[in-house]
Amino acid sequence: MSLFPLPGDKASLEEGLLFTPKFDRDGLVTVVAIGAEKGEVLMVAHMNEESLARTLETGEAWYWSRSRQSLWRKGETSGQLQRVVEMRADCDQDALVIRVEVGGDGGCCHTGRHSCFYRVVTDENGGPARLVMAR
Repeated sequence: MSLFPLPGDKASLEEGLLFTPKFDRDGLVTVVAIGAEKGEVLMVAHMNEESLARTLETGEAWYWSRSRQSLWRKGETSGQLQRVVEMRADCDQDALVIRVEVGGDGGCCHTGRHSCFYRVVTDENGGPARLVMAR
């Protein structure tokens, strides 16, 4: 039994008022967590039905760890709990953006950084990287 209503037709999915998250074939929906204060992207993770339901019930971010195959309450051991300020679903309801306030030292990355997006991808001259297709 599903914890959420099944997505309806295209019009209902895109324009309806009912939240009907569309999970992928692995039972997951992609979630982008952004900082509530500055709007910076903090991390990308996944939720299954149970972690999404717990997030909505508790107001704290719960995720599904694909590597450990288990529920994961963000910040449970580090103190970097994520309090959800707002949740948005995209037009297909197959991706979510959550605005969060982060507890503890405010970090989100397991490397100890504030954001998981600390790498800037550049070319050999330090400029923006460009994909060059082989011919």
